[in-house]
Amino acid sequence: MSTQTPGSDVDSDGRTELSSTALRSPLATKPLLPSIAVTSVFLFATYAALTGILLPAQVALLDEDNKIANLAIVSTVSFIFTLFAQPIVGAFSDRTRSRLGRRAPWMLIGAAVAMIFLLGLGGMQNVLWITVFWVIIQVSLNALQGPMSAIVPDRFPRSRRGMASAMVGVGTMIGAALGTVAAAQFIHNIGVGYAVFGAGVLIVTILFVIINRDSSSVGGVVEPWSWKAFFAGFWISPKKSPDFAWAFAARFFFILGYFVIAAYNLYILTDYIKMPLDEAAASAGLLAMAGVVPTLISIVLAGWWSDKIGRRKVFIYAATIIMVIGLAMPLLMPNFTGMLLMGIINGFGFGLYMACDTALMTEVLPGDGVAAGKDLGILNVATNIPQAMSPAVAGIIISALGGYPALFVFGMVAVIIAAFVLVPIKSVR
Repeated sequence: MSTQTPGSDVDSDGRTELSSTALRSPLATKPLLPSIAVTSVFLFATYAALTGILLPAQVALLDEDNKIANLAIVSTVSFIFTLFAQPIVGAFSDRTRSRLGRRAPWMLIGAAVAMIFLLGLGGMQNVLWITVFWVIIQVSLNALQGPMSAIVPDRFPRSRRGMASAMVGVGTMIGAALGTVAAAQFIHNIGVGYAVFGAGVLIVTILFVIINRDSSSVGGVVEPWSWKAFFAGFWISPKKSPDFAWAFAARFFFILGYFVIAAYNLYILTDYIKMPLDEAAASAGLLAMAGVVPTLISIVLAGWWSDKIGRRKVFIYAATIIMVIGLAMPLLMPNFTGMLLMGIINGFGFGLYMACDTALMTEVLPGDGVAAGKDLGILNVATNIPQAMSPAVAGIIISALGGYPALFVFGMVAVIIAAFVLVPIKSVR
């Protein structure tokens, strides 16, 4: 694998010309859509299991009295280190020249490193080493997710990206539900749980690469390496690409509003609903499963419908209204019934969002999409930042603003802001 091809064509100024045709991936074959869905299932099952059940449980078992502060520390440090993991890996994947193509090598490396460190995470007995291992695992999973997201603009025409986005959404929501349910089975054997999820991600990634072979990128030409140009490429001017900037902000606030609750689901059940840990872990799985059917319905419907009418934003507006209603349920009914209703309603709303958000993101990329890995990686920072910082934000809100009710109000405000900052986008309807 190389990040630059020797023998490239050089113009009169000594600069290598970038040939987008030399890097063109084959159009999507029939297995690619279900493969994206299945790989997303395993990837997001791992995210949900780790962040929602296994890591909080491991931290709580080490020090019950300081679990919120310790989880916030682990999450905040990992957030700092993983902030730019996806755009950096995406940029390297744009430049990668290998017989497996540009994206596959990084997907395989990310999955393999994540599995290795997940095998060791369960044996860590203090917050410092949990943090070190968690940082490496988060960076590695992002190294898998970033290049995989670039496959959508690489291999799908614009008219089919709604369904491709829907497959990511289907995988995300099914994975989140299955991961939470499966993780609850390992609540007393956390190390085995980490190993199972790590092996699953690696196996599915290997199968994805084998079944959905990309064109070799060995013959593609690439700009000579320059650290200055590399880092400069991560700045996309909001003035020159305003739709890109608005899309970044919209995703940031929507994901923050969703994950600020999801990151503390286990503690909400134990501390707000007053369930014992074992019962709360099992109930978290039930809550996740309750949202699966409405999520699948909304994802498939919105993905197909948005492609048919050529509109994305209206579905995200609808998702916002539905999410606000869902987040109000635990405030109106501070019991398991309220949480269950929130799971069902939010499942439908988040499904609408997932079905159209990825498609919208691929349609606001600057340039001609040659740097799709890097550009989508930058947009995915708008997912990584709020997802990574949500435990820390939630901890501050719970401690400073009177407990868990303030957390639900914060989630509502965040998704409403997301809808408003989506309005100025002009290039996507």
